[in-house]
Amino acid sequence: MAEEQNKTESQSKTEAQAPAEAVQPSAPAPALAAGQHYIWGTGRRKKAIARVRIRPGSGQILINKRKMEEYFTQDRDRGAVTAPLEAAQMLKSWDIWASVNGGGYAGQAGAVTLGLARALSKAVPEVESSLRSHGLLTRDARMKERKKYGQKGARKRFQFSKR
Repeated sequence: MAEEQNKTESQSKTEAQAPAEAVQPSAPAPALAAGQHYIWGTGRRKKAIARVRIRPGSGQILINKRKMEEYFTQDRDRGAVTAPLEAAQMLKSWDIWASVNGGGYAGQAGAVTLGLARALSKAVPEVESSLRSHGLLTRDARMKERKKYGQKGARKRFQFSKR
């Protein structure tokens, strides 16, 4: 009898001492309305435009019909794409398909991030405050400045010669 108590006490101690998992728990994704197959979100960044659709699933992410790991080779870009899911604690709850064109890889990753955040806030309105506090629903308006006439570039002038 005393041995059983010692075992249960030792088990409860080891359970309490066990470190928390590094991956956040995934909240269950809500079911879609009748007749609705996907939830859409559009994101833009610099010259890149992303059309993102999401559906409750297992966490598969496809970008231009390729796995995210194959399309975005930089960890920075992969982290940017998954940031809205981590902020909403729904990392394995949604299947994501993104069609992105224009710009470079960093701009495309930013566009997918914004599109995914908009789609998630449409699907689960409760997570909008979390996404907004992480700055994921804000459009980054910085663009390349156009070249001006009479100048070599946007700001650079032609060389001035006094003589």
